[in-house]
Amino acid sequence: MLDPAQLYEVDPKAPHLSEPVLVVVLDGFVDAGNAGALAVEALKEGREAVPVARFDIDQLVDYRSRRPPLRFESDHWASYTPPALDVVALTDTGDSGYLLLSGPEPDTQWERFVAAIGLLVEEFGIRLVITLGGIPMAAPHTRPIGVTAHATRSELVADHTPWFTTAEVPGSASALLEYRLGQAGQDAMGFAVHVPHYLARSAYPQAARILLDHAGLAAGLYLPTAELTRAAEQAETEIAEQVGESEEVGQIVKALEEQYDQVIAAREDGGLGQDGELPSGDELAAEFEKFLSDSAQGKPDTGNPPHEPPAQGFPPADGPDSPPDATR
Repeated sequence: MLDPAQLYEVDPKAPHLSEPVLVVVLDGFVDAGNAGALAVEALKEGREAVPVARFDIDQLVDYRSRRPPLRFESDHWASYTPPALDVVALTDTGDSGYLLLSGPEPDTQWERFVAAIGLLVEEFGIRLVITLGGIPMAAPHTRPIGVTAHATRSELVADHTPWFTTAEVPGSASALLEYRLGQAGQDAMGFAVHVPHYLARSAYPQAARILLDHAGLAAGLYLPTAELTRAAEQAETEIAEQVGESEEVGQIVKALEEQYDQVIAAREDGGLGQDGELPSGDELAAEFEKFLSDSAQGKPDTGNPPHEPPAQGFPPADGPDSPPDATR
């Protein structure tokens, strides 16, 4: 492996915080409901992001698979904003400092990238790494939003009841990061918020707010969620209106509510038995694969024809994105 230290550059004026937490949000993987992206926006909104380290993006991103936009004006190229994968220092609402790594998930050199973060963890005395993201789930928007928590030590997620037993899903750089940090004895954990799969390709600020609530509690930080809360309230109103206007959508939501209530009852009875998975590991993996495939093909949020304005994210009841049978 090439020297991981040559993959990034530390800003000479980077602040050195006392045992900070590093929050990691990489886009390009699942991130249902844009939960991770919305969380990053909320963390940076109105706050100074002090540069700490910058990764060499040319070594990590395949521009042909994710072409960055250039602005064309009349007869010339006017501007270009290249993708950036940076670590910055931020403060929470109580002025406590922490670090944020955000940007595109590397297309290549995952092991070297992870090793580079390991070096940054050592250099800046990072005590905990937290990854954030959203996953599509066969769950209704009318029930409390679930979160799957995972960590390098079970003690870090002792307050979270597992939703799944075993699942084999497509890999990600964030997952590999947590795995390798655990092997090195470094504390790391992550939160994957459950986004109703019929809203997975729409902005869902409710999910981002839940992510920051969990990350703040785990890190001992007061992360900003006021704007997300206001956006979530507006989104809830819009979704409720659309559900009320469509009998088919209402039936979909009702079926998911019944399935969800059965799962919660099974969990409260003390286990994840055959009726207590939401969904099974295989179903979860299939949902990941479908989400990634649809996103790569540029499918719209709904099954509406191109000339019709898309709804908040509800697919047609009999379309390919319809939820699974609630009796399954």
